[in-house]
Amino acid sequence: MTYQFMMLYASFGLMSIGAGGIRASSPAFGADQLINKEDNHKNAGILRVTLAAISFFLASPFYVKLNPKTNLIIGLAQVVVASYKNRHIKISISLAIDEIMYHRRKDSYLLMPSDKLRFLNKACIIRNPEQDLTPDGKASDPWSLCTIDQVEELKALIKVIPIWSTGIIFSLTISASSLSMFMMITLVLWIALYDRIIIPLASKIRGKPTYLSMKLRMGIGLLFSVASMASWAIAESKRRELAIKEGFSDEPQAMVDMSVMWLLPHFVLTGLAEAFYTVAENEFLYTEFPKSMSSISSSLSGVGVSVANLVASIILNGVDYFTNSRGSKESWIADNINKGHYDYYFWLISCLCVVNFLYYLACIKAYVPCK
Repeated sequence: MTYQFMMLYASFGLMSIGAGGIRASSPAFGADQLINKEDNHKNAGILRVTLAAISFFLASPFYVKLNPKTNLIIGLAQVVVASYKNRHIKISISLAIDEIMYHRRKDSYLLMPSDKLRFLNKACIIRNPEQDLTPDGKASDPWSLCTIDQVEELKALIKVIPIWSTGIIFSLTISASSLSMFMMITLVLWIALYDRIIIPLASKIRGKPTYLSMKLRMGIGLLFSVASMASWAIAESKRRELAIKEGFSDEPQAMVDMSVMWLLPHFVLTGLAEAFYTVAENEFLYTEFPKSMSSISSSLSGVGVSVANLVASIILNGVDYFTNSRGSKESWIADNINKGHYDYYFWLISCLCVVNFLYYLACIKAYVPCK
């Protein structure tokens, strides 16, 4: 049994590593192919993966390949360490630009770091050129002196984290079900309708390019997530009421005389929420991060879903504990769904989505673009 568990966990680990590499890199890799150079359940699954890998390597000679210059994670850590080491340096806003020497990459267009999160700027200040720099202009100790680009990359990551975190509660509203095809249909239809009909028509009527901003679309998506969970709570309340009325209180597997189409609004609204929020979030992260952090931007959404799964588990355990603490009452999420109150649980998630939307508004108000 121990050996079997070891094999199972090893399989999960390898799948996670492989998926992490593919999902984090493929969107950024695909975007690189569009850049003009001048502008600088089982066997079938194994077969598909094998064919995909073969296809990938066969087309490899035709790809645009951008070689990484540094390790991004180590670079971010160096900024943290260097800014701490140089914490005693005094930076005055009144100082002229030419009074402070900043360490720049040779191919960088940044002349000085931004004023936001100024405490990190200390990581790229040159105090003594003879000691801090090598003859070829590189840092003698990269853990004491970083480039402006490294500092700005860390700032970009810090500034988008609050907005990114709104996707954690948002992901709780996305359910897995056979009816989820309606969610996907809605998502695809809306994206096509928005991109090919609504935007061109609105631009033609107004006589200028017209579109919904990424931040506005993310906010609309969060509102749709509230409506999605509310519609699910209403449907579950109706189902439970009918089950009790028909005498199925002790029969959780019994069929209730109620159409499954009661769930359709939930999946349609969830599809709209995905179309607005998820698409806009990916665009937002990709455009706000420096080019060197494109793989980080594409992997943050997956991290958000993972954190959402953890949060969902915590919420479920908490609801079960507090609603069944006295022992005399059925838990909201009891095994017998006709005695439990899953509708209350869905209303709770809906309320959390409202709080999440208000949190998003606060983050957007405080946010300053990274570029």
